[in-house]
Amino acid sequence: MRGFALLWKETEAILRNRKVLIPIIAVIFIPLLYSGMFLWAFWDPYAHLDKLPVAVVNNDKGATMNGEKLAIGDKLVEKLKEKKNFDWHFVSEKEAEKGLQHQTYYMAIEIPEDFSKNAATLQDEHPKPMKLIYKPNEAFNFLSAQIGDNAVEKIKEEVSNTVTETYAETMFDNIREMAKGLAQASDGAKQLHDGIKKAKDGGAALQSGLHAAKEGSGKLRQGAHAAKNGADELYKNLKLLAERSLTFENGMQSASDGADRLNDGLHQLQNGFAKMQDGHSQLLAGAKQVENGAKQLSGGLYQSLGGMKQMKGNIPQLTQGSQELQNGAQKLSASMEQWQQGAEQTNKGALQVSQGLEKAVAQLDALAAQATDPNEKELLQTLKKQLLPLSEGSKQVAQGTEQLANSASQLKTGTDQLAKGASRLHNGQLALSEGVEKLLAGQQRLANGADALVAGQSKVVQGLTTFGEKLQEGKNGVDQLAAGSGQLSSGLRQLAQGSSKLKDGTNQLADGSGRLASGINDLENGAAGLSNGMNQLVNGSDQLASGMKQLDDGSNELAGKLADGAKKASDIKANDDVYKMFADPVKKKNEKMHHVPNYGTGFTPYFLSLGLFVGALLLSIVFPLREPAGVPKSGFSWFIGKFGVLLVIGMIQSLLVDAVLLGALDIQVQSVPRFVLFTMMTSITFISLIQFLVTALGDPGRFIGIIILILQLTTSAGTFPLELIPGELQHFNAWLPMTYSVHGFKAVISSGDFAFMWHNAAILALFIAVFITATILYFTVQHKRQFYTVAQRMNEASEA
Repeated sequence: MRGFALLWKETEAILRNRKVLIPIIAVIFIPLLYSGMFLWAFWDPYAHLDKLPVAVVNNDKGATMNGEKLAIGDKLVEKLKEKKNFDWHFVSEKEAEKGLQHQTYYMAIEIPEDFSKNAATLQDEHPKPMKLIYKPNEAFNFLSAQIGDNAVEKIKEEVSNTVTETYAETMFDNIREMAKGLAQASDGAKQLHDGIKKAKDGGAALQSGLHAAKEGSGKLRQGAHAAKNGADELYKNLKLLAERSLTFENGMQSASDGADRLNDGLHQLQNGFAKMQDGHSQLLAGAKQVENGAKQLSGGLYQSLGGMKQMKGNIPQLTQGSQELQNGAQKLSASMEQWQQGAEQTNKGALQVSQGLEKAVAQLDALAAQATDPNEKELLQTLKKQLLPLSEGSKQVAQGTEQLANSASQLKTGTDQLAKGASRLHNGQLALSEGVEKLLAGQQRLANGADALVAGQSKVVQGLTTFGEKLQEGKNGVDQLAAGSGQLSSGLRQLAQGSSKLKDGTNQLADGSGRLASGINDLENGAAGLSNGMNQLVNGSDQLASGMKQLDDGSNELAGKLADGAKKASDIKANDDVYKMFADPVKKKNEKMHHVPNYGTGFTPYFLSLGLFVGALLLSIVFPLREPAGVPKSGFSWFIGKFGVLLVIGMIQSLLVDAVLLGALDIQVQSVPRFVLFTMMTSITFISLIQFLVTALGDPGRFIGIIILILQLTTSAGTFPLELIPGELQHFNAWLPMTYSVHGFKAVISSGDFAFMWHNAAILALFIAVFITATILYFTVQHKRQFYTVAQRMNEASEA
């Protein structure tokens, strides 16, 4: 009871102090204002869409379809006027644009000029879709644009249904026309069947005649083939005889010409023998001279052979000398390379010295210009004069070393060329040694050949002597042949004239037999073609007979099917109900689970939790949460004094807002007692949280409370589903109390899942226990620091 004494003092302090009482009374209405005003304003915005101004522009010029006028734009305007689901303003395009710019209209719907024209392109090869232009003024109000977008979708669906009804009506009219055409086609098919049956009988007679003609053409083909073979054999023999007679004639002519040429040749041979005898004498004398020259050549070759052997003995010494020259040249080239590198390094050093001296002179000039002391300036000038000769000398040294480096490079190039030349000389000497070896061997073979030439030339001289003797005998035989060749030539001329007549006769006979063979060949080919054609005709007649039977059966079936199709097409029933079913075959049936009647009911868990949290936060501003109304006897009594006041105010806030929601706004809940109880539980949770933060931390705790409120507004899933917010924020959902207050209110207001409600109430109770325990601990610690001695004395006094 001692703990509650401080609670009574806190209550008395509030009632006595109007500066505290009046703000507390105002804070009591904060949850009501937050939740009540928000829910009242957004209770059912779709019920007032007829007050939302929307511009409609009808530019449709209409069209013609199947001879009928089509004005879908006008029909759409009439339907919009009938429904009045928006505050429609039917204006021109210019007025609509002006209204959107001046925020007179939230959106505009434009029906373009080709709206009906595109609808009439259904039967074209490339039909064009109808376009309904929607222009929302999203900057004016984004949500109205979203609402308008849904409305336009419904309008588009209605227009599509209307157009589809028109299409369906046209299609069924075409089906009726098709039924009449099918009936006419059925009659034509019957007539076709009768004609095909007659053609079938004629085809059978044709087939029989073609089989007989096929047998006769076969016999004709066999006889023509036998005649062709005989004619071919006769032509070949006569052709052979003509060729042989031609060959014989040509042979006779050639023999006659040959006899004449033989006679002429024999006369020339006689003259040649005389000239040959003269040439033989000269040839014999020349052969003897050649024999003497060959003997002299043999002697010279043997002398040359001795000199070649001496040359071979001197070549090894020459090769050794060139090898030594090559080695020396290579060493000289390597030394010159080192010398060249040294010269280049010397040149670089000389250049660095020259550049360093130039910089020193420049620095002396700068120092002399900056110097104010005349003695110092004179000393610097003197030092510069001493350095100038050194600088000029270093430049000359650098130029000399540069020339030296260039000369070393040239010498290096010369020594490299010398080394390469010595190497080529040594290789050439090696090749010369091999060539001398081969030349010596060849010289030896040449000497041996010269000996053989001397021996052979002696035999030539002997042979020419014998040839001269035989030459006279041959001349005598040629004289006798010349006398007999004249008689042979005369007889062959007569024989050639007779062979020419034989050739002409055989050629004429061969030509006649060739024409006979050609004609018989044409006859055989014609007979073969006739036979093949007859075979094809017979096969074709068989196929024709089979096809005619199939055509007869098919035409009969076609006539029946066309008649059935015409009957079925004429039996199709088409009326307005069928057209509507064709245009809108699927109806949406909403089977809602836990129906929520309006926006207000859906947002109540979110706005009610928000109002209670803001009420608890503002209560911490008008009511002191740390300063006690009296001296607390303990930390717990200090807590009871403060928490009791907060609890009473929280209960009043809860009951007041519940009364307005249930009474004035007529919100429908699944259980009124559970709703009231859960509202109190939520209020206590937020009050205990704010009490702990502000009591323990002061103003920083109040700031933390605001941060928690912001996080709860974004992560409690009171508006959009949790999965639609950023993943980084989703992690806070399970750790904040408003998440469970929103879930519990949804269960008690809409779903009726009381087990889920109690589950969330238990979690809120856990939050309450944690925050109350933490606050009690804080008051206990603070009590020991501030009031422990005073409280102890008061206890002793009361006991005495």
